Amino acid sequence: MKCQKCEKEVFLPFRCPYCGGYFCAEHRLPENHDCPRIELARAPKRETKPVIVQKQKPYEYTISYSPRFRAKKFQFSQKELKHLTVGALLVMGVGISFIPQILGLSVLSRPEILLSLAIIFTLAFLLHEIAHKLSAQRYGLWAEFRLTLFGALITLLSMIPFAFFKIISPGAVMIAGPITNKEAGKTALAGPLTNITLSTIFTAVAIGASSTIAMIAGFGAWINAIIALFNLIPFSIMDGLKVFRWNKAAWALAFTASLILTIVCYIYIL
Repeated sequence: MKCQKCEKEVFLPFRCPYCGGYFCAEHRLPENHDCPRIELARAPKRETKPVIVQKQKPYEYTISYSPRFRAKKFQFSQKELKHLTVGALLVMGVGISFIPQILGLSVLSRPEILLSLAIIFTLAFLLHEIAHKLSAQRYGLWAEFRLTLFGALITLLSMIPFAFFKIISPGAVMIAGPITNKEAGKTALAGPLTNITLSTIFTAVAIGASSTIAMIAGFGAWINAIIALFNLIPFSIMDGLKVFRWNKAAWALAFTASLILTIVCYIYIL
């Protein structure tokens, strides 16, 4: 389906709850596609019942959210927890098949080490997505992780041992509600910033640690740096483009930090 604003082909377009049109991620907000009913998005909401938004097939998610409440608690729905669990299992499967390619087949003889590395690999993905969610909820937005059919299938195929290319994208945090450019940039930055922080911590642990701990921590530092660097690429639906549009200095600082960590971890730790 094509975005009704830019006519770009979109696999899973977003449906505007106000005008009913279908748009890409860049133009899904009313103010970004010149919504003819944008006054409804900006007007104070009097109703107390949640707004119900129906998404299109093949995945029809019922999104329930209320107007902005700054004091809203962080929370996870049962559906979201199920999707997070399946996503984590898919990512862990990719990790188990990917780690021997990076650290050598000898790691297979130490299942406890392989499992530890796979858990770290999975947490790098999960904490990234949860950071996006909590940041969006802090602004009073509806935000929940959802699997996508295409992303889950690609991640499943990436579990094939020694596959040439691995893609880890079983799903993403879906966000609904009016949001400013600054809030979108900060929400996008939350994920990579979490990985940069984890990479820095793992790097500190790896320095001076015993060989086994240094290897595990070094891998954790490297994989978190890679995830941050990849997501900060300012292109298409990546986090980096939202951050770049909001604050170029913040983007440059985060991108440089992730690039340095990636190089350092690869050369001196792995």
